[in-house]
Amino acid sequence: MLALALILLRPNYMQTVSAMTLGQATQLIQSCVHQMNSRYRKVVFDEWAIISLEENKGRLLNYVGPRKEGFQKNFFSDAGSLRTGMFAKDYDPGHFEFERHGVGTGFEAFMVLGQGLYLICNNTVQSMDTIAKDPQWLAAQVPFVELSEQICTEPVSLEG
Repeated sequence: MLALALILLRPNYMQTVSAMTLGQATQLIQSCVHQMNSRYRKVVFDEWAIISLEENKGRLLNYVGPRKEGFQKNFFSDAGSLRTGMFAKDYDPGHFEFERHGVGTGFEAFMVLGQGLYLICNNTVQSMDTIAKDPQWLAAQVPFVELSEQICTEPVSLEG
């Protein structure tokens, strides 16, 4: 009964009123990064990228970080265990996953931004496990979840 109630309360993503542009999403992500770093009191993710996996072709749409060329070159291996979720294509916008043991250039998280569009988050120095052990991590998660909620109601679209 509870599961049915939760399904009925879940937003219908097919009836989304408007879509967010790539530029709007980038601004929201930059704001999220700033808020997370401020709450964590140091850099949480030093690498952020928006990618498209439409038509089984990977395209880098936006990148901020220390290794753009390496990000593109090593994408498949750096995605590690998150690869399964990213290529599943059955997640709604706003869905995110974390990899607690990603080390170095291995990605720590992804968020579905829209159909075939993903935000990749990475800390090229620390693992997610190390980040999460810091007491400030709890507060730093709030802007990330708020970004997810915004994406749920207004997914990113490259059209229009």
